[in-house]
This record gives sequence, C-alpha cells and structure tokens, in this order.
Amino acid sequence: MSRHVAVLMGGWSAEREVSLVSGAAVSNALREVGHEVTSIDVQRDMGTLMTRLFPRPDAVFNALHGRYGEDGCVQGLLNILQVPYTHSGMLASALAMDKPMAKRLFEAAGIAVAEHVIASKADVAAGDVMDRPYVVKPINEGSSVGVHIVQDGDNFEPLADTDWGHGEHVMVERFVPGKELTVAVMNDRALGVTEITTNRGFYDYDAKYAEGGSIHLVPAPVDEDVSAEAMRIAVLAHESLACRGVSRADMRFDGDTLYLLEVNTQPGMTPTSLVPEQAAVAGISFTELVDWMVENAEYDA
Repeated sequence: MSRHVAVLMGGWSAEREVSLVSGAAVSNALREVGHEVTSIDVQRDMGTLMTRLFPRPDAVFNALHGRYGEDGCVQGLLNILQVPYTHSGMLASALAMDKPMAKRLFEAAGIAVAEHVIASKADVAAGDVMDRPYVVKPINEGSSVGVHIVQDGDNFEPLADTDWGHGEHVMVERFVPGKELTVAVMNDRALGVTEITTNRGFYDYDAKYAEGGSIHLVPAPVDEDVSAEAMRIAVLAHESLACRGVSRADMRFDGDTLYLLEVNTQPGMTPTSLVPEQAAVAGISFTELVDWMVENAEYDA
C-alpha cells in the first residue's frame, strides 16, 4: 500500500553525516516501492520540523542517529503528534541510549555484561580508575563516538583531547578480548550473527563507516551453539528494553562467555551497515526491509 512517508535524517548529533547517508538510502528505497517520500534534514528548530510534518504523513521513517534522534526526544514529539514512526518508542529509546541504565536491565534479565564504573572526566584524565585494559566511552552516544581503548603499556591519556564534548561523566568498562559479534532483530526474530574484524585496532567510528574500514563475516564463523546463544541474547535484550521494529545487539565473545555491550535501537542504514547486510543473507532485500519497517510503524498511545 502506497503511503506518504516523512524520512527524518541529519540532525545535529555527532552522527549527522552517517544519518544523512542512511536517510538518502532509505528515501530512495521507499520511492522504489511506490511510497510518496518527504526527506527532512532535521535542525534544532522544532517549529520548522512540525511545519514540515504538515499535512501529517502516514508514517515517519526515523533515520536519525545519536542524541535527540534516538534517545526518546524526537519519539516524544511524534507521540504528541500521533504520527506512527519506525523503530522503538520513547522509553525504550531513552533506556537503550543510557548505557548504565540499559546494563542494569540486561543484568536483571540474566545477560552477561562487562563490569564498569561511572567516573568524572577529571578522574579519568588524572589516572586509571580501573585495571587495564579498559574502554572509555560516553554514557549516551552511539556508533563508537568518543570511544577509546586503554591497553597495558599505553602512554595514551584518554580525554586529554580538549574537544571532548560528551559530558562530565564517562563509562569506564573492562575490555573484553575476543570476537566482535552483532545480531539484528526484527520484532521477535533474530536475523543472524555477524563477526566484525578490522585492521584499525578496534571497531571505532572510522572502522564502522569508512569504506574498507572493517570486514563483515556473515554468517559469523562460530560454533552453532554460540550463534544460537548470541541470537537468543539479542532477542532477550530487545524485549528487556521493550524495543519494537528493528534493533541491533553488539557483543564480545571471549571464547567462553558472550558479553552484551549495547543495543542500538536505530541501526545504520548505510551501504556498509550491518542490519541490511544480515537481512540480505536472510533473504530480505533492502527495499523489503524498509517497507516492512514503515508498515510496522506506530506511536506510543
């Protein structure tokens, strides 16, 4: 059924450029299947956004990434307007973006997570707040924005960069060695398991989005029981946060235990993105994927 779909893209988070690429790909795919598409580069002026959403579209495809776009803020506005939108609702989006709170919910569901501490930026800059190796990351960003790994023997000082703009507190998390695995979930169905490798040291922002920055092995070359457990964890995490639509669970496997790192409630939809790649292996084309997401769009009543 043909619908009028507004695609929200861009925004003003650290992930603006990625969102623009996602939004363009989604817009083209939706037009291919016959939808009328209005592409909106979202700015801080909410009055302008509301004007662009009039007359009210049948659905919104939320291709925003990062803060304000996937942390419940835009979702709240769309709830007020009663416009159905893709991906998770306001509460699930806010919980997933708040890494400490999400980890509490995962632990309560029986999912293993890496131990962590929340420390001030000043304390982290002054010295180790956890035995090395560890990971320093923002509390509420995605796409590995601002993430640093501190290894034994490193002279690197995390947060020494004066351009750090991710708040006064950070998460310091035990580094889990091993394989980087990720699982896409469509409602209650896990699509598969991908192993991600990179020659950049770790799967940082550049490795995620630069051409050739990473290699995706799908299906992941792991034992069947590991693959099954990764998919079970991804669905359980999706349900624990009350996500809907599509999400992606990122994990580390140290050879014995799968540790859930985070759930991304609005995974990238770029040419190098993981969810469209897993969907394709599962027999779902990119146009079928985004069309399904629009058909299943809803708002929090």
